[in-house]
Amino acid sequence: MTSPLPQRVPIARPATLAGAVAHLFALGWAGPLVLGAMFGLLAGSIPLVVVFGIGLLGVVAFAYLLFGLSWLETARIGGLYGVDLPARRLRRSDKTGFGGFVHTIWLQLIDATSWRAMANVIISTVLGLIAIGALGLVASGLVGAFAPLYADSAAVSLGRTDLMLPVAWAPVGGVTIAFLGLAAIVGLALLHGLISRSVMIPSREQHFAEVAQASSTQRAGAVRAAEVERTRIERDLHDGIQPRLVSVGMTLGLAQQKVDDDPAAAKALIAEAHTSTKAAITELRQLARGIHASVLDDRGLDAALSALAARSHIPVLLDVRLTRRCSAVTEAAVYFVIAESLTNAAKHSRASECRVLVRERDGGALWARIEDDGIGGAHVTPGGGLDGISNRVVAAGGTFRLDSPVGGPTLVEVSVPCAS
Repeated sequence: MTSPLPQRVPIARPATLAGAVAHLFALGWAGPLVLGAMFGLLAGSIPLVVVFGIGLLGVVAFAYLLFGLSWLETARIGGLYGVDLPARRLRRSDKTGFGGFVHTIWLQLIDATSWRAMANVIISTVLGLIAIGALGLVASGLVGAFAPLYADSAAVSLGRTDLMLPVAWAPVGGVTIAFLGLAAIVGLALLHGLISRSVMIPSREQHFAEVAQASSTQRAGAVRAAEVERTRIERDLHDGIQPRLVSVGMTLGLAQQKVDDDPAAAKALIAEAHTSTKAAITELRQLARGIHASVLDDRGLDAALSALAARSHIPVLLDVRLTRRCSAVTEAAVYFVIAESLTNAAKHSRASECRVLVRERDGGALWARIEDDGIGGAHVTPGGGLDGISNRVVAAGGTFRLDSPVGGPTLVEVSVPCAS
């Protein structure tokens, strides 16, 4: 789900201007320290990467500091100007193991949003330094305005300027310089608002491009998920229920032939066919449950997951904390992710225990984490169960992450907008 286009808000309101001025003074003081430390860390780490390799730790630290700075800058601009900017989220690689960790760090380093936030911090810091200088000019002008009270010469220097005025004209000159300094501070606050909104708030073209891309991704995920689901249903019918029903028909045919000559054998065959029929009905119910879990509609995700955990072949530690219902698409996506993960844990991972956490996250997202203590090595294969649920999550506008190094454990994590 893509957030609506943030609204452009007035930046000339007194409260907003006062807040911008305070931000500029704070950035003018703290910005050089923070930026100097970050770029000093990066500059010192890059040579060590080539020479000793230990500089990688510095690069990793810089990547996370860059994300942290962008998170703070997004929150700062959103709070200052009352704009609902999308919350920053760490970009995670789809790969697993150490290669996945390296790829995750790389994704942080090339994230355009983080670097836009960094650019905005740099610009705001420069404006803050100028604002601090202008504040000094205001203070000097005010001091100069009272020059007749303390001056012991016929002329005085006004503030941080080389302008010499007679003492009699010092009050007028001092007030003028103080006014110009205040005007400069207000102008810098207005400029900060214009630049920050241009850099941090996406343009309409960019917003609609992101919406189109997200819609295209969701549509492709939905098509792929439907294709995988159709293939699974065909496979289950062809390999499971269909042969069983054929066997039932053959058994009943044999029983019909023996009903007159050997009633006892016919009775045994009918009993066998009855047993096979009940097994086929059970498989059909399981297949129907795999297509749609009716308990989701009747009792919600918590109850559906409790029933799912009770049917699991391995112990499941279930921890669900929800205060409201989400959309049917969202609940179904999360349910089937957990169902497929428990099935894989029972069939392939040799796990002795599985832990499932489900939470509501800030921003209206439903988050789930499934972790088992098995042997790991799980991966997404085209047409497989994990491929189906990952596409289902993408179709719902969410994110899917699998981390399953050889030797275990296996971790599946999904986040789906509650109002998909």
